[in-house]
Amino acid sequence: MATEITLSAAARSSLLSLGNTANLIDRSNNRLASGLKVASPIDDAKIFFEAKALSDRASTLNEKKDGIDQGISSLSAALEAVESVDTLVRQAKGIALSAKTATGTELVSLVTQYNGLRTQIDNLATDATYQGLNLVNNTTSTLTVSFSELTTSVLTVGALDIRTNTVGGLGITSAGNDSLIGFSIVANIDTSIAQLDAAITSLRGTGQSLGSNVGLLQARLDFTESYVNVLDDGAGKLTLADITEEGANLVALQTRQQLGINGLSFAAQSEQNILSLFR
Repeated sequence: MATEITLSAAARSSLLSLGNTANLIDRSNNRLASGLKVASPIDDAKIFFEAKALSDRASTLNEKKDGIDQGISSLSAALEAVESVDTLVRQAKGIALSAKTATGTELVSLVTQYNGLRTQIDNLATDATYQGLNLVNNTTSTLTVSFSELTTSVLTVGALDIRTNTVGGLGITSAGNDSLIGFSIVANIDTSIAQLDAAITSLRGTGQSLGSNVGLLQARLDFTESYVNVLDDGAGKLTLADITEEGANLVALQTRQQLGINGLSFAAQSEQNILSLFR
């Protein structure tokens, strides 16, 4: 039958202290290696899940940030188109004004230039597509940008039509080639100029609306980026280890461990001294 070895109280105390110190050293080493003081629910369930909630929200907002950024690009493409069309419409107005004093061949050339600009306006509006979405050549498309997981936190922008003579468009009619209808008399020229002035006013309003929405999205993008940093920083405050503190703890624990080993040695030596009395 095996005989149970009985340790002295001093030896048991030294061994217990050494075991606790070894656990603390392992903990400090793990924290220094991972940079985390709370890496799992085992370390601290309350803090772990509080930090996880912050990190999860930061991750969700990061996904929304990409959508906001793409929304800015979609609106910027539309705004560039509006500004370019405005330039072409102003050129067309210059041609219409010149037509008031033109005759014969010169008038025919001006009509051709005018109608050519109308075609280019329509082509430009059609080309202003970003990732399959065109916000300036129809009135049916919609841009929807979500800012967070809340269903009400969104921006919806409906498409506009800046083509020349479509329903809902700029209302710029063609200068007729037959008998120069549209530029053949001053009254018709004035009608065309009035159409162009109305188009310029409409484009100005469209540009302001698009620019306002771009500014809004940029503000939301800046806020989201800053907010994500705040959330990540908050999660880090809960879980990140203080490397300087953990380094100091490790040195202290190693010193304590050595003292514990010395204490265990002294306890064993005391038992040996007692044994020598019976020799």
